Amino acid sequence: MPKSSKALTERRKDEIISACKELYKTMSFKEITIKEIANFTSFTRPSIYNYFETKEEIFLAILKEEYDKWVTELNSVINENATLSKEQVAKKLALSLEHRHLLLKLLSMNHYDMEANSRMERLVEFKRSYGASLKAVETLLQKFCPDTDSGVFIYAFFPFIYGIYPYAVVTDKQKEAMEQAQIDYHYHSIYELAFACALKLLNNL
Repeated sequence: MPKSSKALTERRKDEIISACKELYKTMSFKEITIKEIANFTSFTRPSIYNYFETKEEIFLAILKEEYDKWVTELNSVINENATLSKEQVAKKLALSLEHRHLLLKLLSMNHYDMEANSRMERLVEFKRSYGASLKAVETLLQKFCPDTDSGVFIYAFFPFIYGIYPYAVVTDKQKEAMEQAQIDYHYHSIYELAFACALKLLNNL
């Protein structure tokens, strides 16, 4: 493929991804269609199918992008610090997740559908980015917390982050329902939940 054609392909894919992200701010996953996405791009709906076969593939590309950004931030922590205490590592992890609201939202709400309705090659591309995040956290722990079992930490912390979003980001309707159900619940931020979990694991593994 000529260099100019490859660049055009990447620009159009980025435009589709950006349009989908904008829609996801105000619409649910189920409401968003290829037609809706096309309305926010400079080309037609049939053209989108040259780049993505399903809307799930577009969302999977967004999730991949979010993992890539997370890995970049984690690698910056690794490269820019000589030493960190366990509490500092927990804070850095929590802050990095606080920056990734979209990643956590997609994980909690739409992860299964995205993977189930995407072609294998798209799924493999995504899994490479996911694998890079596992490696980045492992490297972070090996550098700053060498006495921590990084494998056990990862297989406790990663499933935990899949469920952070619904606990930290709630609607007024959900709050009202909790009040009517007479449930005394204290809401925490993504940072607070991630920090508490990471620090607990680091101090006990």
